[in-house]
Amino acid sequence: MSDLPLLLLMIVVPAVGAAVVAALPKGRDEVAKQVSLGVSLVVLLLAVLTTVAFDTGGERFQRTSSWTWIADFGVSFALGVDGIALVMLLLIGVLVPVVIGASWNDELPERRSMTAYFAWLLLLEAMMVGVFVATDVFLFYVFFEAMLVPMYFIIGSFGGPRRQYAAVKFFLYSLVGGLIMLAAVIGLYVVSASELGAGTFAFDALRQLEIDPGVQKLLFLGFFIAFAIKAPLVPFHTWLPDSGSEAPIGGSVLLVGVLDKVGTFGFLRYCLPLFPDASRYFAPFVLVLAVVGILYAALLAMGQSDMKRLVSYTSISHFGFIALGIFAFTTEAATGAVLYMVNHGIATGLLFLVVGMLIARGGSRQIGDYGGVAAKAPLLAGVFLIAGLASLALPGTNSFVSEFLVLIGSFPEEPVFTILATVGIILAALYILLMYQRTMHGPARGVLLQEDPAEPAPAGGGATATLAPPRRSLRITDLSRRELAVAAPLVALIIVFGVYPQPLLELIEPAVSATMSDLGGTD
Repeated sequence: MSDLPLLLLMIVVPAVGAAVVAALPKGRDEVAKQVSLGVSLVVLLLAVLTTVAFDTGGERFQRTSSWTWIADFGVSFALGVDGIALVMLLLIGVLVPVVIGASWNDELPERRSMTAYFAWLLLLEAMMVGVFVATDVFLFYVFFEAMLVPMYFIIGSFGGPRRQYAAVKFFLYSLVGGLIMLAAVIGLYVVSASELGAGTFAFDALRQLEIDPGVQKLLFLGFFIAFAIKAPLVPFHTWLPDSGSEAPIGGSVLLVGVLDKVGTFGFLRYCLPLFPDASRYFAPFVLVLAVVGILYAALLAMGQSDMKRLVSYTSISHFGFIALGIFAFTTEAATGAVLYMVNHGIATGLLFLVVGMLIARGGSRQIGDYGGVAAKAPLLAGVFLIAGLASLALPGTNSFVSEFLVLIGSFPEEPVFTILATVGIILAALYILLMYQRTMHGPARGVLLQEDPAEPAPAGGGATATLAPPRRSLRITDLSRRELAVAAPLVALIIVFGVYPQPLLELIEPAVSATMSDLGGTD
């Protein structure tokens, strides 16, 4: 196993799978689903094998491999994984099969092909893996931009009524951020050429550079803006509610569960190690954005009537906690931030899936169109409750450990920002529990109500007979076996990592410590 290029296979296998699915003849939807699920499970197996082979006490980057790509510019197809990237690979490996299973019976917009949808999902998986395992900055940029394409088509072709507007907005925001980062990447190459005699994009070489503090600030801003848009941080966030609400449920899960994490991953992987002086200089500004995002997005979430937009705003609030943990510059807080990235993907992924299952039954995204669902679908209500409690970080769920580590690690360095951030915990309880109570409990109402045909008049009633009043009943069913199978892994992970997060922490902490060492900080 040590000789297998596992990381390369994790990119190649879904990319080839996407090509195979796309080439299937029209009408072979069942084959497309089976091939896609099989390919995604192979990627999960490769992620598990990579984890088993990973030595937490060994080198920072493991399973490294490199092939010359553009020799004249020092560009290599270089891959490697540290603990931070590894847990993200595991998250991708879990979420993609779940998304494929949840999308098995989706009703797509007219004239849209199911085979095309699954092909785009697999191609997106390949690009997401590439982003996290690239150890060449130019290669990272290529994957960073390339993953926009499949997500653009997933939103624009298979999303809701305003899908084209949401897709274009998503693409333009991300593209502008990527172009700004490209300028910074070129600047970093020029700096490396002046110091080393030959330009390079290799991460290990770049983090050894002694860059002038003034130049660092400019380069930091180039990377930071791209990552802040991707995360997103307030005020770069406005694309996410539109994209998250209009994307198909599977696309929303991957968008919020994985794609947005590329931004916070970029802060840790590139901004802090490559530009330590600039990171410290801009940290107060970033912390203000983080805390404003926590509170502002939470308040906006409370005012939403659209369930998918509400969940999208909760994610913006949660990303504020992750940014707080990263820019507090302590190992404990940053470890909590990385764990938060994983746990948020699990909890919010499940919440989006359950919301999607509810919308599929009721045909509406509006909270006010539901009520009393728990009486008719107790399993659906139960999974909804678990997902909601994990999202508000209830003790015993996976998100609690992450949030606790962020707050306890940030308080010694940034007590004011940490205290303000804790208000977001109270607001999270309000917007999650209010949504749950309005949809799952209370009287049945809205689109979930239908009228049975009026009963016939009683015999012999004559002219004075009246029709019996129509009866009303909920048009809703409980979770199917397939839906239970889709939700069960995420429910299990919420409980397991809420009780015993140590396996993830053992992977994350050495990489975070190395990042803090690059930053020159001590706890």
